[in-house]
Amino acid sequence: MADHPTDETRGKFAAAEIIPPSSAGKLPVPQPPLPKRPRSRKWLQRGLLVLILLAGFGAGSWWLHSGPTLPPGFASGNGRLEADAIDIDTKFAGRIAKLLADEGDLVKAGQVLAIMDTQDLQAQQRKAEAVALQGQRAIEEAEKRLAQQQSQVLSSQAAVHQAQRALDEAKANLVQQQTQVKLARQELDRTSALVPKGYATVEQLDQRRQVMNGAEAGQNAAEARVGAAEHALEAAQHNTEGAVAAKDATEARISGLWHALDAAKQDVEYYGIEINDNSLVAPRTGPIEYRVAAVGEVLPAGGKVFTMLDASYVYMDIYLPTSEAGRVRIGSDARIVLDAYSNRVIPAKVVFIAKQAQFTPKTVETKDEREKLMFRIRVQIDPERLKGREEIVRSGLPGIAYVRTDPSAIWPSSLQPSAAPSS
Repeated sequence: MADHPTDETRGKFAAAEIIPPSSAGKLPVPQPPLPKRPRSRKWLQRGLLVLILLAGFGAGSWWLHSGPTLPPGFASGNGRLEADAIDIDTKFAGRIAKLLADEGDLVKAGQVLAIMDTQDLQAQQRKAEAVALQGQRAIEEAEKRLAQQQSQVLSSQAAVHQAQRALDEAKANLVQQQTQVKLARQELDRTSALVPKGYATVEQLDQRRQVMNGAEAGQNAAEARVGAAEHALEAAQHNTEGAVAAKDATEARISGLWHALDAAKQDVEYYGIEINDNSLVAPRTGPIEYRVAAVGEVLPAGGKVFTMLDASYVYMDIYLPTSEAGRVRIGSDARIVLDAYSNRVIPAKVVFIAKQAQFTPKTVETKDEREKLMFRIRVQIDPERLKGREEIVRSGLPGIAYVRTDPSAIWPSSLQPSAAPSS
């Protein structure tokens, strides 16, 4: 059985058919085609090139992002720099009248950021002030009247004392007249008994009778004066009681006016507080991150206007396994190195350690599985280091936090704190 012709044999036959033998010596002899390289070599070369590029990229990335080698007693984790976000919200529903800050502005604690429309509250406050002013004037008039009534009470009390003295004098005079009447009666009786015996004359009897009549008249007059003095005393006492009652009524009215004035002043203060609460102020020092409302917008109670960052509380959350997190303590020294400022080491402290692990499987049976437990650790930058540098506080910058797990361990020279940047 004849062999099948190969590709090389077919090429020779084709050339012989195209080129006649007579002209074969004059034309160039056709060369056989070069053998093709296997495709597997090309893919292998390309794969090697990709591996080399990936290795170079990985090495460069590791060189850029890897931190210094840590000695025993330290742990590290990557995270993002965060600052507490504070929402500046409205306390009452209303319309925004003015915006005094914008995104990116550095604001100080207590600085007014926005003012709500308070025309209605101002009108109510003016009304309360008018009521308070009216109450103050009413109190002044009542106090003047009270002063007059107190004078009347003093005058009526003096009249009572005077009437009492007059009554006492009239009673004393009455006693004296009664004594004279008694004496005159005794003399009259004695003379009347002596006249029949001849020891006294009728003339003497008449004289004693006249004296008796005069004493009785004086007694009657004294009794009349006592009655008049008693009536005068009763009238003076009645006047005093009326003056005292009028004074007490005025004092009660003044007390009521004072209560009304206090209520009006409370209204004025209340509206003042509401007006002040409609001026939105920054509770902390830090930059404005977002502005979510515009002038003229009507917001409900609790409507958000700004979101700012608290520049005094800047931290980074990292996650450490159980073996490392269990040795970390609140207050442990830490360092933060940001990718954007890889040549600066920022001192910090551990301020929070999570009580519960995250990324934990539901059933943990083996030690290897327990090693997968991750605990959140919060590392805070010293607030004193941030004073005067609130403008450079940014949220979301990636970096690495290093935590000292052994209090006796000494920080390596590469993680010694950098000098604070100039403000």
